[in-house]
Amino acid sequence: MSGGDDGSKAIRTNRYSALIEKIFFDHYKKGATALEFKREEIPRAAAELSLALPKNIGDVLYSFRFRQAMPARVLETQPKGSEWLIEAVGRAKYRFILRKANRIVPNSSLSRIRIPDSTPEIIAEYALDDEQALLAKVRYNRLIDIFLGLTTYSLQNHLRTSVKGVGQIEIDELYIGLDKYGCHYVIPVQAKGGTDQISIVQTKQDIDCCKEKYPGLRCRPISAQFISSDQIALFELTIEDDEIKVVEERHYRLVPASELDKTAIRAYR
Repeated sequence: MSGGDDGSKAIRTNRYSALIEKIFFDHYKKGATALEFKREEIPRAAAELSLALPKNIGDVLYSFRFRQAMPARVLETQPKGSEWLIEAVGRAKYRFILRKANRIVPNSSLSRIRIPDSTPEIIAEYALDDEQALLAKVRYNRLIDIFLGLTTYSLQNHLRTSVKGVGQIEIDELYIGLDKYGCHYVIPVQAKGGTDQISIVQTKQDIDCCKEKYPGLRCRPISAQFISSDQIALFELTIEDDEIKVVEERHYRLVPASELDKTAIRAYR
């Protein structure tokens, strides 16, 4: 069964790559740094390449915006130190844009803070994918509170909304926070499985959404990433000069209470 699934995934990946590559080179000229295109170009590209049109057209764009690398021919056009990203620039409108290459990955030298695992076993058993499991573990173990030193409340997960100049977006989970002085915060969280990359595109659109929808609140964007099934890296992010920067990073390991190390707990002080 798994072999068939892998084969289907490979076929889908190759088809998506062919479609994105064609759309890119339909617009590309040497020296270009931004190429605008429309979602409606995907069906046209599929017809011209004699490819079956994906049932979910949006997944073609989502894959290259958040999950996988651009096709090899597209990568060959990147100047050293830069990379092509796909940004939303309006309703069903997008653009390829060159940005400075910047990869945010968990720092393997950071210590892991042990937290007693409060995830209900039934939730862990029935989580359908990495993203859902990660969001649940972050929520039930109050990792956002621990990481930021705030009291936070999950307002909504998989929030779909629209942002002026961007179009439709989805925030993995949105929290509202409160500090000891009574100051309110809005905290968009992006969840990443072990192989997914933290995205400047998603971070930027989350910030833009919070500025538009919650102009009176301080926005503190967070990325949560699985290191393993019981280890989670949290990053507080910001955007500076069109680059994604890490404000703070912490790693947490979820363990049964019986496995907590009393010596380590004292050392945390």
